[in-house]
Amino acid sequence: MATRGELRVYLGAAPGVGKTYRMLDEAHRRRDRGADVVIGFVECHGRVMTEAMVDDLETVPRRRVSHRGTAFEEMDLEAVLRRRPQVVLVDELAHTNVPGAGGGKRWQDIEVLLEAGVTVLSTLNIQHLESLNDVVEQITGVRQRETVPDAWVRGADQIELVDMTPEALRRRLAHGNVYAPEKIDASLGNYFRTGNLSALRELALLWLAGRVDAELEKYRYEHGVTDTWEARERVVVALTGGPEGETLIRRAARIAQRGRGADLLAVHVARSDGLTGADPALLARQRLLAESLGGTYHQVLGEDVPRALIAFARGVNATQLVLGASRRGRVARMFSPGIGATTAALSGPIDVHLVTHEQVGMRVRARTASPVSRRRRLAACALALTALVAVGFVMGLPSDEDSLASGVVLVFATVTVVALVGGLWPALLASVCGTLLLDLLYTEPYLAFTVARPQSLIALAGFVVVAVSVSLVVDQAARRTREAAQAGAEAQLLATVAGNVLRGSRPLEALMERLLETFSFTSVALLERRSEAAGGPGHRADPRAWAVVASAAREGAHPCPAPAGADIDVPVDDRLTLVVRGPEPEAGDRRVIEAFAAQAAVALRQERLAREAATVKPLAEADRMRTALLSAVSHDLRAPLASAKASVTSLRSREVDFGEEDREGLLALADESLDRLTRLVTDLLDMSRLQAGVLGVGLEPLALRESVFAALAQLGPEGAAVRVEVPGELPDVRADPGLLDRVLANVVGNAVRFSPAGRPPSVSASWGGDTVEVLVADHGPGVPEEDRERMFVPFQRFGDTDNETGLGLGLALSQGFAEAMGGSLAPESTPGGGLTMRLVLRTAAARGPEGAPPAE
Repeated sequence: MATRGELRVYLGAAPGVGKTYRMLDEAHRRRDRGADVVIGFVECHGRVMTEAMVDDLETVPRRRVSHRGTAFEEMDLEAVLRRRPQVVLVDELAHTNVPGAGGGKRWQDIEVLLEAGVTVLSTLNIQHLESLNDVVEQITGVRQRETVPDAWVRGADQIELVDMTPEALRRRLAHGNVYAPEKIDASLGNYFRTGNLSALRELALLWLAGRVDAELEKYRYEHGVTDTWEARERVVVALTGGPEGETLIRRAARIAQRGRGADLLAVHVARSDGLTGADPALLARQRLLAESLGGTYHQVLGEDVPRALIAFARGVNATQLVLGASRRGRVARMFSPGIGATTAALSGPIDVHLVTHEQVGMRVRARTASPVSRRRRLAACALALTALVAVGFVMGLPSDEDSLASGVVLVFATVTVVALVGGLWPALLASVCGTLLLDLLYTEPYLAFTVARPQSLIALAGFVVVAVSVSLVVDQAARRTREAAQAGAEAQLLATVAGNVLRGSRPLEALMERLLETFSFTSVALLERRSEAAGGPGHRADPRAWAVVASAAREGAHPCPAPAGADIDVPVDDRLTLVVRGPEPEAGDRRVIEAFAAQAAVALRQERLAREAATVKPLAEADRMRTALLSAVSHDLRAPLASAKASVTSLRSREVDFGEEDREGLLALADESLDRLTRLVTDLLDMSRLQAGVLGVGLEPLALRESVFAALAQLGPEGAAVRVEVPGELPDVRADPGLLDRVLANVVGNAVRFSPAGRPPSVSASWGGDTVEVLVADHGPGVPEEDRERMFVPFQRFGDTDNETGLGLGLALSQGFAEAMGGSLAPESTPGGGLTMRLVLRTAAARGPEGAPPAE
């Protein structure tokens, strides 16, 4: 089996940066070293310097393929495989092969060559990568239909970036080193604008940086490298879920900003049993803050927090780690150095920053609330006293030495049952009372609180230790069970809350309804402080200082208008506050309410972003239209104007004596240029009238056959070749003569332009009911279904790449004219390949859209 060949890709941000030239230069270098190098396919695009590099390299003859009457040249894959060189040059790897020329894509042909053991040099522009296709379309307004999977390109053995500044590329373009002279102005004003080129260049650099990052991680993994390599700054900030988290995130963000391009990663270490003391509401707000500052949020599991932090930091190749200073008191630090000191000791080359904050020195108090209710504790105390009295009556006074052991067993069983029923404090009460009972009844001297025998004293002491230990264990188990149940309920509820944010068109209202239903509140509301409201001491009681963003209330209730009048007030940030009226929740439930408040802020932010996007979209569309119009004016209108101006200036010149034939030629050129200019200006005015809804339309009965031949006459010799299948017995259509002629001329003209030689388009018509359908069919390349809506967008030159075919208003105007006459214009596929435009018009006998009789 042949060893797989190597793939080297020359990646560029835009056409003309020199990818093909660099590839050819590498081919010469390898040939001069003795390698067997051939050209499989190289496209020079008429560039003289590139063609000079091709001349002295062996080229495998291309394969000629006929498709729909047109001849195309493609790489002959089979010929290259028979030749079997060491290195082959294959240009433009994202190219789609013509049907019948082998594989579907050229990169698939390259894969065949690689499998055969041939090394391939190829080229690619960043806009052809699948993951960046939509981004490039947003930047340039041009959709690339030929794409290649990112994963396949990333699998190349070498990727070399061919870089050039936008200014240098535009100079190269202006000097005619990229495109022909007649395409320079349009290219500079459209795709090759400085902003476009800068954005594409940044995309190329970022994409390649991501691949380099992945290669570095792979190398470190394969070679077992755990030390931090400071190839790129990565700042990790550790969050405990406490209130100091926002301070730490902002400090870490400032550290990251000092090194441009540094990554910010926030991480929270949760216990594997899920019983964490972190506040979910605070974590939600801190996550939002980290993401708003350009960072990412991560959560990992670990019992040993310092080791979990260091493992995460080394895993992401972090260079700096930010932690908060310890909140533990001095006594606690005497017995344990704390997470910060332990992490710093384990960090190695990672810099550790211990940041002070307002919570430093504040002791973290464990929650001491009993896991059982007060009623159960009282019942357990009564059970302890009753059971011990019963034990005393049943056992009576001891009659032998084993009585103490029997008594210990019974009292111990009583303590265990009491611990299960009432928790720690009733169990401790039972332990104390049980010890006194054992001393009173079962140790000598009897009926006295003294102990004569040392063995009895040891037994009593052991009983106390065991009883207290069992009480603690049982209480802790009960507490953990309750915490686990509460954590599970909170997790399920918070998952539902997060789901409400992600689903539905109005997640904020859904959150308010869910909060109202879950805790049986009377009303809930999210308030926002007005921008003009002062932050004085009385503003929280002033309803005028607050606006209700979203609310939910039970029947007959009203949302609270200000925080001061609420039963529960949960501040979200400086401007947002969640206010609730209703029963006071338990302490654990308040954490869930705070999580609701944090998610409500996220939902509000999403809704506002969606509204802003909807507001900006028309402005962006208007800006795109304005840009396209300026581009059209700068090129399409300037060209005929310049030709007419040059002709008239030449005729007025006294330095040259033109003959009669030359004068006629110049006058004809000026006349033709002015006619073209008139048509372009007319199209622009008509489009503005269409968009403003003030286009004048005069409908009258027309013979469709006469209109078709009139439109063909406008096309000159090209129109004579069109096949016409319009029967003379068709009823008259109700249309505007001028508009109908322009619609037919535009549609048939496009069909003629894209029809292959020997297969002219056809115009046919049929009648059904009160409508007439006109079909203009061609057998050209056609238009994919997903692109057909864009055919009717103004300033779109669909299928034209030379930027010399007018303003791109023809189809947009034609559809607008058809609809203005009460008809429609839509595309569909031609059987056997191609595009058919279906024009539907109303007959003269049909009643108008509003029931008006036809015009006489």
